[in-house]
Amino acid sequence: MQSGIPSNDVNVLLAEGMAPDLHWFPESFSSSQLAAVLVGMANTSGGTVLLGISPRSGRIQGIRDPQETLDRVFQASLLSDPPLVLPVPLLKETQQGPVFWISVPPGLPNVYSLEGRYLWREGAQTNPLPARRLRQLLVERGVIQFESQIPPHASLEDLDFHKVAEYVDALDLPGETHSQEILLRRGCLRRETRRGEAEAQLRPTYAAILLFGRSPQRWLPNATILAARFTGATFADRYLKQDISGTLPDQLNRAEVFVRENLRSVVRLVGLRHQEASEYPLEAVRELLVNAVAHRDYNQQGDNIHLNMFADRIEVHSPGDLPGPVNLDNLLKARFSRNAVIVQVLSDLGYVERLGYGLDRVVSVVRQNGLPPPRFEEVAGSFRVTLFGEQKPQREGRQPDLAVYRNLDVNDRQERALEYLLTHGRITNRDYQELSPDVHPETLRRDLADLVSRDVLIKVGDKRATYYILK
Repeated sequence: MQSGIPSNDVNVLLAEGMAPDLHWFPESFSSSQLAAVLVGMANTSGGTVLLGISPRSGRIQGIRDPQETLDRVFQASLLSDPPLVLPVPLLKETQQGPVFWISVPPGLPNVYSLEGRYLWREGAQTNPLPARRLRQLLVERGVIQFESQIPPHASLEDLDFHKVAEYVDALDLPGETHSQEILLRRGCLRRETRRGEAEAQLRPTYAAILLFGRSPQRWLPNATILAARFTGATFADRYLKQDISGTLPDQLNRAEVFVRENLRSVVRLVGLRHQEASEYPLEAVRELLVNAVAHRDYNQQGDNIHLNMFADRIEVHSPGDLPGPVNLDNLLKARFSRNAVIVQVLSDLGYVERLGYGLDRVVSVVRQNGLPPPRFEEVAGSFRVTLFGEQKPQREGRQPDLAVYRNLDVNDRQERALEYLLTHGRITNRDYQELSPDVHPETLRRDLADLVSRDVLIKVGDKRATYYILK
């Protein structure tokens, strides 16, 4: 049994992509040993296991009985608690014989154990999971919701019931319902019996403290937004800073004021006419702030949310990796929240849609404003989104005369297409569909064909390779 980068024979097998954690076994593997590696990968960042590799040389030996080997792989998966549900192993043919490729995806939704032991991967080793890391993993995977825990010594007196009353009014529920009952239903209160008490009492959870607390930072000092405006494109000694604390709704309101006061005005082509507008669409920045507040990992107490405004971009950092099954590849479509109670209440208050992250809306709004697409990154245990400012295209020769297009009899969709062309130089059918996502593709095709027939655009290429440029 070996781990690491294998010989050239296996490198050929891995040509389509190296996993962050790689382990391999010969055909005569032990089901319990395989189960331990699979559980360790599942509790860490995923990985790949190859079956049919020499334990010493790392060279391919092959699998003589694929069906029997596959049955043993499934048996090993069932040894885990809960059972591991993995993609069906792939049988890859090589000159030396077939090899099974087992993929363990990152961010699986559970925390897995083997015979009562929680394991994880440290480098090339499978070791017991430390108690502190186990608790953190339970919170990250949603097995234990940090927001639903009760802060030490917290009581109902630590809530601002004026804010609670405003929330109840916003719900506009029929009949009279006591505010404490509503908070209990929403998951903001729990019953707990403390030492010396005869019966359980209602206590506020971390979610309640963050949403309605008199002093949320008493329990969570870093549950704040650190906003800064820098004059240049890098961090510098001279900057404008504001540490925004209070409840989450208060933080969102104050952060939006900070953004409004520090956004510069630019002259941008809107509907074929120059108009003064904000350098970034406020809706996109607001959505990023709401996303950060709603989905950050409040169990991480070493950092704040950071809102950094530079001369050429805006960055929003949120503590914690992407939650659960969400990753950089699916974050525009995935629907998962580590803070379901906070998301629900912010949704009730009109800050966030419960359907998802809202990042797809950010992408759409940015594109509609002719700005470069945002960048999404996981950096050192945090999630960072960057909005980029307007970048003037570097083109040779004379720029097109805008006056030529201003008197055209075109619809709003075609205006957006021309605006996009003046900024980007060319447009595809897909680009046009993203500018007008609610319009049928055939209607958009006719729009572009109309502009071609009127000698406004030139069609280049054919079928999927088609794009359009200004004539």
